[in-house]
Amino acid sequence: MTRHVEHVMGTVFSFDVRHFNGRHDDEAGPRVAAALAEAVAWLHHVDEVFSTYKPDSPVSRLGRGEITLAGCPPEVSGILRMCESVSDLSRGYFTAYPGGRLDPSAIVKGWAVERASAVLRAAGLPDHSVNGGGDVRLSGAAAPGRSWRIGVAHPLRPGDLAAVVSGDDLAVATSGTAERGAHVIDPHTGRPATELASVTVVGPDLALADAYATAALAMGGAARDWVEELDGYEAFAVTAAGATWRTSGFHAGAAT
Repeated sequence: MTRHVEHVMGTVFSFDVRHFNGRHDDEAGPRVAAALAEAVAWLHHVDEVFSTYKPDSPVSRLGRGEITLAGCPPEVSGILRMCESVSDLSRGYFTAYPGGRLDPSAIVKGWAVERASAVLRAAGLPDHSVNGGGDVRLSGAAAPGRSWRIGVAHPLRPGDLAAVVSGDDLAVATSGTAERGAHVIDPHTGRPATELASVTVVGPDLALADAYATAALAMGGAARDWVEELDGYEAFAVTAAGATWRTSGFHAGAAT
């Protein structure tokens, strides 16, 4: 087992790489170290390109109109296309311009973690988890014959879990008010979304799960029916009053 913690993108990323299947740790060590170095370098690259807190980042400069999209690294246009697609799918509840300012962060972190996980798999390390500030990509197994288990923090009861998600190849993203308050804006009203305290979305891709969780938090109660229509994704939510709901498929691999 190899673990690594990296502070980047204004949060903490943790890597948990399991190397078993007959391979000794001393044989896997150099390969794990090289793969982790590549994954960490990728996260820092994403921060340099997409940070809205760095005035010289391409996204900051694009938002101020100092450069055009053609002057940005190619991944910027790819992210903005993804944002537009999720915006259309969510009837405008997801936007790359919260508060009227360019900020695609609600999809970038999940996308960055998804790519970091892909780096590890490409290096022959299929059994790992990558956690970026609470958005988690699970891959392979936690141990031979044992699935990963991820606890979902209760937004209204610090120290308690609202649910436990388990799986072998799964993305888990949560958007909520516990750490940053009501920071997600309903684009249709311009006001903070306060009906839900948190929404956790699970599915095959963390970039989309991350964006869908943000859209669902902005939607409030309407999010349940919306997520039910999404192919391959399920959701669990805690309302501001402390009640909970889940989509019909969430019970598989999850328990409150």
